[in-house]
Amino acid sequence: MIELATRIKDVEEYYFSKKLVEVRSLDTAEFPVINLGIGSPDLAPAKAAIDALTLTAQKTNSHGYQSYKGIPALREAIQKFYQTTYQVSLNTESEILPLMGSKERIMHITLAFVNEGDEVLIPNPGYPTYGSVSKLAGAKVTTYEMKEVDGLGY
Repeated sequence: MIELATRIKDVEEYYFSKKLVEVRSLDTAEFPVINLGIGSPDLAPAKAAIDALTLTAQKTNSHGYQSYKGIPALREAIQKFYQTTYQVSLNTESEILPLMGSKERIMHITLAFVNEGDEVLIPNPGYPTYGSVSKLAGAKVTTYEMKEVDGLGY
């Protein structure tokens, strides 16, 4: 039997995975639960979207690996959004990297900037992935309490 790497022995099951099991256990015929926790679509895409996907899938150049940086049009749209919304100029070649989701992004950032033994400050309440990824990187996790200020929330 292959042993688990030492770095993952302290990593717990994903918080939201445990919560989804708990929510499903509460869902009964007499008390149906509507899960608003994850934005998972429950309707099929619009016909126009399905048609566009079908046409794209039929193209001979649609079946290779995508660029690890995403397509230029996407990076340009992100750049324009940041410029318009936040007045921040970004270089589409070196400062924008579209990723699959927040967990992948947090992993990339943590592995790029956190060394084993570094201390990482994580807010409480906060996103559980911050702690999990920090532990994987071998960092010392220190939490701090978020405090409400003047009724503005956290």
